[in-house]
Amino acid sequence: MIVVIGTFRIPLEHRDEALAAMQRVIVASRAEQCCIAYSYAEDVLEPGLFRVSEVWENRESLTTHFETVHMQVWKQERAGFGMSGRQVTAYVVGEEEAL
Repeated sequence: MIVVIGTFRIPLEHRDEALAAMQRVIVASRAEQCCIAYSYAEDVLEPGLFRVSEVWENRESLTTHFETVHMQVWKQERAGFGMSGRQVTAYVVGEEEAL
């Protein structure tokens, strides 16, 4: 299993249009085979700071995800919105435990 965690920033003047684009990419990503979870969430204390949370069945599925049309479109859109500070990391998870 691959867990992806990260953050990025969107300038507040582009927030509303970016939210619409994020919604499209989230819906498309969740529909991908092997996607267990996929979400972006705006930080309550820092408007414009978004947190990324994804879970994929394996590395292969994450690699395929980056090659999809919706991810290529999202890359172009987010550049146009002025995305900055993108820090996203993938972790290989060997065990899980419900807390």
